[in-house]
Amino acid sequence: MNALTVSVVLLWVAVLVLGVMLWAISRQVGVLFERVAPMGALVTDSGPAVGTESPQFDLTGIQSEPVQIGGLTAKPTLVFFLSPTCPVCKKLLPVLKSLQRDEGQRLAVVLASDGDAAAHLKFVRELQLEAMPYVLSTELGMGYRVSRLPYGVLLDARGVVVAKGLVNNREQLDSLLNAHDMKTPSIQQYLGGDATAQSA
Repeated sequence: MNALTVSVVLLWVAVLVLGVMLWAISRQVGVLFERVAPMGALVTDSGPAVGTESPQFDLTGIQSEPVQIGGLTAKPTLVFFLSPTCPVCKKLLPVLKSLQRDEGQRLAVVLASDGDAAAHLKFVRELQLEAMPYVLSTELGMGYRVSRLPYGVLLDARGVVVAKGLVNNREQLDSLLNAHDMKTPSIQQYLGGDATAQSA
């Protein structure tokens, strides 16, 4: 057996070992993916419960537009609570603008905050948020018991709270919409239900 044959055999052994290692790693990644569920919006117990009717708020936006939140509406409404001084809120605004542009026919996106109207109007103009209603209402925030930002509440066209929670990233924002599409209050409950169904 010459040196060339030995080197070819050793190379094949190395390839086989690497193949087994790759298979083992991919299997472990699959196990980890099953254990670590997607993180949806952080649902809080305060405010109107999911599945209950929201209070109706008839408000005027900072651009003098009438805004109805709750009650019977033409389409579902996503109320996004934010602040001009919240960096996470600013990071999510391009996502909301895209959502308003792409899904505006079937979903209304309303931005909500409180404070000085002039400062908020400047914020709206700087970030080009004119396409979305923007309301300033302490009563609205108190009605939904919003204590941390950014926070989202999704209402269906009947004014029923479909999903709600703290949203720190796009995945959590999407989870509110996915909860509506899947007819479940949260991604966590959906995954929990699947786990229960599989164990039964």
